[in-house]
Amino acid sequence: MSRPAGALTMSDANQLVNWAETQMPRIVGDAYDRILERIPLYERSEPHLQAELHQSIEDNLRAAVSAMNQCHDTLQLSTPHETGRRRAQQGIPLAEILQANHFSFGVLWDALVEAARPGGDCEAPEAIFAVATWLWSVADAHAVALTESYRAASAELLAEEGRRRAALVESLLAGRPSPDCSSWEMATLLGLAPDADLIVVAVDNRNPAGGGLGDLEQKFADQGIVSGWQLTPTLQLGVVSFHSEQHEVALGVLRTIAARAGVSPPYRVLAETSRALQLARTALSTLRPGQTEVCEFNSSPLAALLACEPNEGRRLAYEVLRGVLELPAADRSLILDTLVAYFDNEGSAERAAEQLYCHSNTVRYRLRRVHELTGRSLKDPLSLAELVSAVFSLRMCKLYTANSSIA
Repeated sequence: MSRPAGALTMSDANQLVNWAETQMPRIVGDAYDRILERIPLYERSEPHLQAELHQSIEDNLRAAVSAMNQCHDTLQLSTPHETGRRRAQQGIPLAEILQANHFSFGVLWDALVEAARPGGDCEAPEAIFAVATWLWSVADAHAVALTESYRAASAELLAEEGRRRAALVESLLAGRPSPDCSSWEMATLLGLAPDADLIVVAVDNRNPAGGGLGDLEQKFADQGIVSGWQLTPTLQLGVVSFHSEQHEVALGVLRTIAARAGVSPPYRVLAETSRALQLARTALSTLRPGQTEVCEFNSSPLAALLACEPNEGRRLAYEVLRGVLELPAADRSLILDTLVAYFDNEGSAERAAEQLYCHSNTVRYRLRRVHELTGRSLKDPLSLAELVSAVFSLRMCKLYTANSSIA
Protein backbone atom coordinates (compact mmCIF):
# COMPACT_ATOMS: atom_id res chain seq x y z
CA MET A 1 0.00 0.00 0.00
CA SER A 2 1.40 3.46 -0.91
CA ARG A 3 1.93 5.85 1.96
CA PRO A 4 -0.93 8.43 2.10
CA ALA A 5 -0.46 12.15 1.73
CA GLY A 6 0.34 14.16 4.87
CA ALA A 7 3.16 12.02 6.26
CA LEU A 8 4.09 12.82 9.83
CA THR A 9 6.69 15.54 9.85
CA MET A 10 5.54 17.69 12.78
CA SER A 11 7.61 17.19 15.90
CA ASP A 12 4.51 17.19 18.09
CA ALA A 13 2.96 14.43 16.02
CA ASN A 14 6.19 12.44 16.17
CA GLN A 15 6.28 12.95 19.92
CA LEU A 16 2.72 11.68 20.22
CA VAL A 17 3.50 8.53 18.25
CA ASN A 18 6.70 7.95 20.25
CA TRP A 19 4.64 8.28 23.41
CA ALA A 20 2.27 5.57 22.13
CA GLU A 21 5.23 3.21 21.69
CA THR A 22 6.22 3.69 25.35
CA GLN A 23 2.62 3.04 26.46
CA MET A 24 2.14 -0.05 24.33
CA PRO A 25 1.79 -2.59 27.21
CA ARG A 26 -1.08 -0.59 28.72
CA ILE A 27 -2.76 0.07 25.36
CA VAL A 28 -2.51 -3.60 24.39
CA GLY A 29 -3.97 -4.64 27.74
CA ASP A 30 -6.90 -2.22 27.37
CA ALA A 31 -7.56 -3.44 23.82
CA TYR A 32 -7.45 -7.06 24.99
CA ASP A 33 -9.93 -6.34 27.80
CA ARG A 34 -12.31 -4.53 25.44
CA ILE A 35 -12.26 -7.39 22.91
CA LEU A 36 -13.02 -9.98 25.60
CA GLU A 37 -15.81 -7.78 26.91
CA ARG A 38 -17.40 -7.04 23.54
CA ILE A 39 -16.84 -10.29 21.58
CA PRO A 40 -18.25 -13.39 23.36
CA LEU A 41 -16.39 -15.80 21.04
CA TYR A 42 -13.03 -14.60 22.38
CA GLU A 43 -14.27 -14.35 25.96
CA ARG A 44 -15.33 -18.03 25.86
CA SER A 45 -12.22 -19.30 24.08
CA GLU A 46 -9.54 -21.50 25.64
CA PRO A 47 -6.77 -19.83 27.72
CA HIS A 48 -4.08 -20.59 25.14
CA LEU A 49 -6.17 -18.93 22.43
CA GLN A 50 -6.70 -15.89 24.65
CA ALA A 51 -2.95 -15.69 25.20
CA GLU A 52 -2.45 -15.85 21.43
CA LEU A 53 -5.05 -13.10 21.00
CA HIS A 54 -3.12 -10.87 23.40
CA GLN A 55 0.11 -11.45 21.48
CA SER A 56 -1.65 -10.82 18.16
CA ILE A 57 -3.02 -7.47 19.41
CA GLU A 58 0.45 -6.43 20.51
CA ASP A 59 2.08 -7.49 17.24
CA ASN A 60 -0.47 -5.65 15.11
CA LEU A 61 -0.54 -2.43 17.15
CA ARG A 62 3.26 -2.29 17.38
CA ALA A 63 3.47 -2.80 13.62
CA ALA A 64 0.92 -0.02 13.07
CA VAL A 65 2.66 2.47 15.39
CA SER A 66 6.03 1.62 13.88
CA ALA A 67 4.64 2.29 10.39
CA MET A 68 3.31 5.67 11.56
CA ASN A 69 6.61 6.62 13.17
CA GLN A 70 9.17 5.51 10.61
CA CYS A 71 7.66 7.21 7.51
CA HIS A 72 8.23 4.26 5.15
CA ASP A 73 7.11 4.62 1.55
CA THR A 74 5.06 1.45 1.94
CA LEU A 75 3.38 -0.25 4.86
CA GLN A 76 4.66 -3.63 6.03
CA LEU A 77 1.55 -5.79 6.35
CA SER A 78 3.09 -9.18 7.10
CA THR A 79 1.71 -9.13 10.65
CA PRO A 80 -2.00 -8.69 9.77
CA HIS A 81 -1.55 -11.13 6.89
CA GLU A 82 -0.26 -13.75 9.31
CA THR A 83 -3.09 -12.99 11.76
CA GLY A 84 -5.74 -13.46 9.05
CA ARG A 85 -4.21 -16.76 7.94
CA ARG A 86 -3.98 -18.11 11.49
CA ARG A 87 -7.54 -17.09 12.40
CA ALA A 88 -8.88 -18.85 9.29
CA GLN A 89 -7.08 -22.03 10.35
CA GLN A 90 -8.63 -21.68 13.80
CA GLY A 91 -12.11 -21.37 12.30
CA ILE A 92 -12.83 -17.93 13.76
CA PRO A 93 -15.41 -16.00 11.68
CA LEU A 94 -14.10 -13.07 9.67
CA ALA A 95 -16.64 -10.68 11.22
CA GLU A 96 -15.20 -11.25 14.70
CA ILE A 97 -11.65 -10.80 13.41
CA LEU A 98 -12.44 -7.45 11.80
CA GLN A 99 -14.36 -6.38 14.89
CA ALA A 100 -11.33 -7.17 17.06
CA ASN A 101 -9.11 -5.18 14.68
CA HIS A 102 -11.48 -2.22 14.93
CA PHE A 103 -11.51 -2.36 18.74
CA SER A 104 -7.71 -2.53 18.89
CA PHE A 105 -7.26 0.61 16.79
CA GLY A 106 -10.11 2.25 18.65
CA VAL A 107 -8.31 1.80 21.97
CA LEU A 108 -5.08 3.15 20.43
CA TRP A 109 -6.97 6.17 19.12
CA ASP A 110 -8.57 6.84 22.51
CA ALA A 111 -5.14 6.72 24.16
CA LEU A 112 -3.66 9.18 21.62
CA VAL A 113 -6.57 11.60 22.04
CA GLU A 114 -6.25 11.47 25.83
CA ALA A 115 -2.50 12.12 25.65
CA ALA A 116 -2.84 15.01 23.17
CA ARG A 117 -5.55 16.96 25.00
CA PRO A 118 -4.61 19.83 27.37
CA GLY A 119 -3.27 18.37 30.57
CA GLY A 120 -2.42 15.10 28.83
CA ASP A 121 0.99 13.48 28.68
CA CYS A 122 1.86 15.22 25.39
CA GLU A 123 -0.46 18.28 25.34
CA ALA A 124 -0.44 18.55 21.54
CA PRO A 125 -4.07 19.08 20.43
CA GLU A 126 -3.09 20.01 16.88
CA ALA A 127 -0.96 16.90 16.48
CA ILE A 128 -3.97 14.60 16.84
CA PHE A 129 -5.34 15.78 13.48
CA ALA A 130 -2.11 14.81 11.72
CA VAL A 131 -2.06 11.48 13.50
CA ALA A 132 -5.74 10.72 12.77
CA THR A 133 -5.29 10.43 9.01
CA TRP A 134 -2.40 8.08 9.43
CA LEU A 135 -3.91 5.97 12.15
CA TRP A 136 -7.13 5.18 10.32
CA SER A 137 -5.33 4.68 7.01
CA VAL A 138 -3.16 2.07 8.69
CA ALA A 139 -6.24 0.57 10.39
CA ASP A 140 -7.97 0.23 7.01
CA ALA A 141 -4.83 -1.30 5.47
CA HIS A 142 -4.71 -3.85 8.31
CA ALA A 143 -8.39 -4.70 7.80
CA VAL A 144 -7.83 -5.26 4.07
CA ALA A 145 -4.75 -7.41 4.75
CA LEU A 146 -6.63 -9.46 7.34
CA THR A 147 -9.52 -10.01 4.94
CA GLU A 148 -7.38 -10.97 1.94
CA SER A 149 -5.24 -13.37 3.96
CA TYR A 150 -8.26 -14.89 5.71
CA ARG A 151 -10.10 -15.52 2.44
CA ALA A 152 -7.04 -16.99 0.74
CA ALA A 153 -6.39 -19.32 3.69
CA SER A 154 -10.09 -20.27 3.84
CA ALA A 155 -10.06 -21.16 0.14
CA GLU A 156 -6.98 -23.34 0.67
CA LEU A 157 -8.63 -25.05 3.64
CA LEU A 158 -11.84 -25.68 1.68
CA ALA A 159 -9.88 -27.11 -1.24
CA GLU A 160 -7.92 -29.37 1.11
CA GLU A 161 -11.11 -30.45 2.89
CA GLY A 162 -12.68 -31.20 -0.49
CA ARG A 163 -9.70 -33.33 -1.51
CA ARG A 164 -9.78 -35.15 1.81
CA ARG A 165 -13.53 -35.83 1.61
CA ALA A 166 -13.17 -37.02 -1.99
CA ALA A 167 -10.39 -39.41 -0.91
CA LEU A 168 -12.56 -40.80 1.90
CA VAL A 169 -15.51 -41.24 -0.49
CA GLU A 170 -13.25 -42.96 -3.02
CA SER A 171 -12.06 -45.35 -0.32
CA LEU A 172 -15.64 -46.19 0.65
CA LEU A 173 -16.78 -46.68 -2.93
CA ALA A 174 -13.81 -48.90 -3.74
CA GLY A 175 -14.41 -51.02 -0.65
CA ARG A 176 -10.87 -50.37 0.55
CA PRO A 177 -10.39 -49.44 4.22
CA SER A 178 -8.41 -46.25 4.71
CA PRO A 179 -4.96 -46.79 6.23
CA ASP A 180 -5.60 -43.80 8.49
CA CYS A 181 -9.06 -44.55 9.87
CA SER A 182 -11.76 -47.18 10.15
CA SER A 183 -15.11 -47.16 8.34
CA TRP A 184 -16.75 -45.74 11.45
CA GLU A 185 -14.17 -42.96 11.61
CA MET A 186 -14.62 -42.23 7.90
CA ALA A 187 -18.38 -41.93 8.43
CA THR A 188 -17.77 -39.53 11.32
CA LEU A 189 -15.36 -37.39 9.27
CA LEU A 190 -17.86 -37.22 6.42
CA GLY A 191 -20.66 -36.36 8.84
CA LEU A 192 -22.74 -39.44 8.02
CA ALA A 193 -25.23 -40.14 10.82
CA PRO A 194 -24.77 -43.65 12.29
CA ASP A 195 -28.52 -44.37 12.41
CA ALA A 196 -29.39 -42.98 8.97
CA ASP A 197 -30.06 -44.65 5.63
CA LEU A 198 -27.37 -44.50 2.96
CA ILE A 199 -27.58 -44.53 -0.81
CA VAL A 200 -24.95 -44.34 -3.51
CA VAL A 201 -25.64 -42.01 -6.43
CA ALA A 202 -24.00 -42.22 -9.86
CA VAL A 203 -24.61 -39.14 -12.02
CA ASP A 204 -23.57 -38.98 -15.67
CA ASN A 205 -21.59 -35.73 -15.84
CA ARG A 206 -20.81 -35.76 -19.55
CA ASN A 207 -23.82 -33.88 -20.89
CA PRO A 208 -26.04 -32.55 -18.08
CA ALA A 209 -29.09 -30.98 -19.71
CA GLY A 210 -29.56 -28.43 -16.94
CA GLY A 211 -25.90 -27.82 -16.13
CA GLY A 212 -26.67 -28.14 -12.42
CA LEU A 213 -23.95 -30.53 -11.26
CA GLY A 214 -21.75 -27.76 -9.84
CA ASP A 215 -22.10 -28.41 -6.14
CA LEU A 216 -24.33 -31.37 -5.38
CA GLU A 217 -23.03 -31.53 -1.83
CA GLN A 218 -24.33 -28.02 -1.15
CA LYS A 219 -27.67 -28.75 -2.84
CA PHE A 220 -28.17 -31.70 -0.48
CA ALA A 221 -26.94 -29.70 2.51
CA ASP A 222 -29.55 -27.03 1.78
CA GLN A 223 -32.15 -29.76 2.41
CA GLY A 224 -30.46 -30.94 5.63
CA ILE A 225 -28.95 -34.00 3.93
CA VAL A 226 -25.29 -34.97 4.34
CA SER A 227 -23.31 -36.28 1.37
CA GLY A 228 -19.77 -36.82 0.13
CA TRP A 229 -18.69 -36.86 -3.52
CA GLN A 230 -16.00 -38.04 -5.90
CA LEU A 231 -15.60 -36.77 -9.44
CA THR A 232 -14.42 -39.07 -12.26
CA PRO A 233 -14.06 -38.23 -15.97
CA THR A 234 -17.57 -39.51 -16.73
CA LEU A 235 -19.39 -39.81 -13.40
CA GLN A 236 -20.06 -37.85 -10.25
CA LEU A 237 -20.31 -40.43 -7.49
CA GLY A 238 -21.78 -39.72 -4.08
CA VAL A 239 -22.57 -41.35 -0.76
CA VAL A 240 -25.72 -39.73 0.64
CA SER A 241 -26.94 -40.04 4.23
CA PHE A 242 -30.50 -39.23 5.25
CA HIS A 243 -33.32 -40.27 7.56
CA SER A 244 -36.06 -42.44 6.07
CA GLU A 245 -38.56 -39.59 5.82
CA GLN A 246 -36.07 -37.65 3.63
CA HIS A 247 -35.87 -40.32 0.92
CA GLU A 248 -38.14 -38.50 -1.54
CA VAL A 249 -36.44 -35.18 -0.72
CA ALA A 250 -33.09 -36.69 -1.69
CA LEU A 251 -34.47 -37.97 -4.99
CA GLY A 252 -36.04 -34.56 -5.57
CA VAL A 253 -32.63 -32.89 -5.29
CA LEU A 254 -31.30 -35.20 -7.98
CA ARG A 255 -34.26 -34.49 -10.26
CA THR A 256 -33.59 -30.74 -10.10
CA ILE A 257 -30.22 -31.14 -11.84
CA ALA A 258 -31.81 -32.54 -15.01
CA ALA A 259 -29.20 -35.24 -15.54
CA ARG A 260 -29.01 -39.01 -15.89
CA ALA A 261 -28.62 -40.54 -12.43
CA GLY A 262 -28.66 -44.05 -11.00
CA VAL A 263 -29.45 -44.61 -7.32
CA SER A 264 -28.78 -47.68 -5.19
CA PRO A 265 -31.34 -49.14 -2.78
CA PRO A 266 -30.99 -47.77 0.77
CA TYR A 267 -28.56 -49.61 3.05
CA ARG A 268 -27.22 -49.16 6.59
CA VAL A 269 -23.83 -50.90 6.80
CA LEU A 270 -21.03 -48.71 5.46
CA ALA A 271 -19.06 -51.75 4.31
CA GLU A 272 -21.77 -52.33 1.66
CA THR A 273 -20.95 -49.07 -0.13
CA SER A 274 -18.91 -50.66 -2.94
CA ARG A 275 -21.76 -53.09 -3.65
CA ALA A 276 -24.25 -50.19 -3.60
CA LEU A 277 -22.05 -48.38 -6.15
CA GLN A 278 -22.38 -51.33 -8.52
CA LEU A 279 -26.16 -51.23 -8.16
CA ALA A 280 -26.27 -47.46 -8.73
CA ARG A 281 -24.18 -47.80 -11.88
CA THR A 282 -26.41 -50.62 -13.06
CA ALA A 283 -29.47 -48.42 -12.54
CA LEU A 284 -27.79 -45.64 -14.53
CA SER A 285 -26.96 -48.04 -17.36
CA THR A 286 -30.65 -48.89 -17.83
CA LEU A 287 -31.42 -45.31 -18.92
CA ARG A 288 -31.44 -44.59 -22.62
CA PRO A 289 -28.73 -42.19 -23.90
CA GLY A 290 -29.92 -38.61 -23.59
CA GLN A 291 -32.68 -39.57 -21.16
CA THR A 292 -32.56 -37.19 -18.16
CA GLU A 293 -34.07 -39.22 -15.38
CA VAL A 294 -33.33 -40.54 -11.90
CA CYS A 295 -33.51 -44.32 -11.83
CA GLU A 296 -33.61 -46.19 -8.52
CA PHE A 297 -32.29 -49.72 -8.61
CA ASN A 298 -34.91 -52.38 -7.88
CA SER A 299 -34.70 -53.18 -4.19
CA SER A 300 -35.31 -56.89 -4.85
CA PRO A 301 -32.45 -59.11 -3.59
CA LEU A 302 -32.76 -61.08 -6.84
CA ALA A 303 -32.14 -57.94 -8.88
CA ALA A 304 -29.14 -57.09 -6.70
CA LEU A 305 -27.72 -60.58 -7.09
CA LEU A 306 -28.01 -60.47 -10.88
CA ALA A 307 -26.51 -56.99 -11.03
CA CYS A 308 -23.43 -58.21 -9.20
CA GLU A 309 -23.00 -60.99 -11.77
CA PRO A 310 -24.07 -59.37 -15.08
CA ASN A 311 -22.26 -61.88 -17.30
CA GLU A 312 -23.84 -64.79 -15.49
CA GLY A 313 -27.21 -63.06 -15.71
CA ARG A 314 -26.83 -62.68 -19.47
CA ARG A 315 -25.94 -66.36 -19.78
CA LEU A 316 -28.94 -67.28 -17.62
CA ALA A 317 -31.31 -65.22 -19.81
CA TYR A 318 -30.21 -66.95 -23.00
CA GLU A 319 -30.12 -70.37 -21.41
CA VAL A 320 -33.67 -70.12 -20.03
CA LEU A 321 -35.36 -68.04 -22.74
CA ARG A 322 -33.48 -69.25 -25.80
CA GLY A 323 -36.64 -70.58 -27.47
CA VAL A 324 -38.44 -67.25 -26.94
CA LEU A 325 -35.48 -65.13 -28.05
CA GLU A 326 -35.17 -67.07 -31.32
CA LEU A 327 -38.74 -66.20 -32.34
CA PRO A 328 -39.41 -63.52 -34.99
CA ALA A 329 -39.35 -60.03 -33.46
CA ALA A 330 -43.13 -59.52 -33.27
CA ASP A 331 -43.82 -62.92 -31.65
CA ARG A 332 -40.87 -62.54 -29.30
CA SER A 333 -42.16 -59.16 -28.11
CA LEU A 334 -45.66 -60.51 -27.43
CA ILE A 335 -44.31 -63.36 -25.30
CA LEU A 336 -41.86 -61.19 -23.35
CA ASP A 337 -44.46 -58.46 -22.77
CA THR A 338 -46.87 -61.07 -21.44
CA LEU A 339 -44.29 -62.59 -19.10
CA VAL A 340 -43.36 -59.18 -17.72
CA ALA A 341 -46.99 -58.17 -17.20
CA TYR A 342 -47.73 -61.52 -15.53
CA PHE A 343 -44.83 -61.11 -13.10
CA ASP A 344 -45.57 -57.41 -12.47
CA ASN A 345 -49.15 -58.29 -11.53
CA GLU A 346 -48.31 -60.99 -9.00
CA GLY A 347 -49.15 -63.89 -11.31
CA SER A 348 -52.66 -62.68 -12.14
CA ALA A 349 -53.65 -63.42 -15.75
CA GLU A 350 -56.68 -61.15 -15.39
CA ARG A 351 -54.70 -58.08 -14.28
CA ALA A 352 -51.99 -58.79 -16.85
CA ALA A 353 -54.70 -58.88 -19.54
CA GLU A 354 -56.00 -55.48 -18.43
CA GLN A 355 -52.49 -54.05 -18.68
CA LEU A 356 -51.97 -55.56 -22.13
CA TYR A 357 -55.48 -54.69 -23.41
CA CYS A 358 -56.30 -58.29 -24.30
CA HIS A 359 -58.42 -61.17 -22.96
CA SER A 360 -57.19 -63.21 -20.02
CA ASN A 361 -57.40 -66.35 -22.14
CA THR A 362 -54.94 -64.74 -24.55
CA VAL A 363 -52.53 -64.27 -21.65
CA ARG A 364 -52.94 -67.89 -20.61
CA TYR A 365 -52.34 -69.05 -24.19
CA ARG A 366 -49.09 -67.08 -24.39
CA LEU A 367 -47.96 -68.42 -21.02
CA ARG A 368 -48.52 -71.96 -22.32
CA ARG A 369 -46.32 -71.00 -25.26
CA VAL A 370 -43.62 -70.05 -22.77
CA HIS A 371 -43.84 -73.55 -21.32
CA GLU A 372 -43.57 -75.08 -24.80
CA LEU A 373 -40.65 -72.88 -25.88
CA THR A 374 -38.60 -73.07 -22.69
CA GLY A 375 -39.62 -76.39 -21.16
CA ARG A 376 -40.34 -74.58 -17.91
CA SER A 377 -43.73 -74.52 -16.21
CA LEU A 378 -44.95 -71.48 -14.28
CA LYS A 379 -46.47 -73.94 -11.78
CA ASP A 380 -43.08 -75.42 -10.85
CA PRO A 381 -41.32 -73.24 -8.23
CA LEU A 382 -37.82 -73.90 -9.60
CA SER A 383 -38.85 -73.23 -13.19
CA LEU A 384 -40.73 -70.11 -12.14
CA ALA A 385 -37.64 -68.82 -10.32
CA GLU A 386 -35.52 -69.38 -13.42
CA LEU A 387 -38.01 -67.57 -15.66
CA VAL A 388 -38.26 -64.58 -13.29
CA SER A 389 -34.47 -64.41 -13.05
CA ALA A 390 -34.10 -64.59 -16.82
CA VAL A 391 -36.55 -61.71 -17.37
CA PHE A 392 -34.77 -59.66 -14.69
CA SER A 393 -31.49 -60.31 -16.49
CA LEU A 394 -32.87 -59.24 -19.84
CA ARG A 395 -33.99 -55.94 -18.32
CA MET A 396 -30.73 -55.38 -16.48
CA CYS A 397 -28.52 -56.20 -19.44
CA LYS A 398 -30.67 -53.85 -21.54
CA LEU A 399 -31.60 -56.69 -23.82
CA TYR A 400 -35.28 -56.03 -23.17
CA THR A 401 -36.96 -52.60 -22.97
CA ALA A 402 -40.37 -51.42 -21.96
CA ASN A 403 -41.10 -50.88 -25.65
CA SER A 404 -41.19 -54.62 -26.25
CA SER A 405 -37.96 -54.87 -28.13
CA ILE A 406 -34.64 -56.60 -27.88
CA ALA A 407 -31.80 -54.09 -27.87
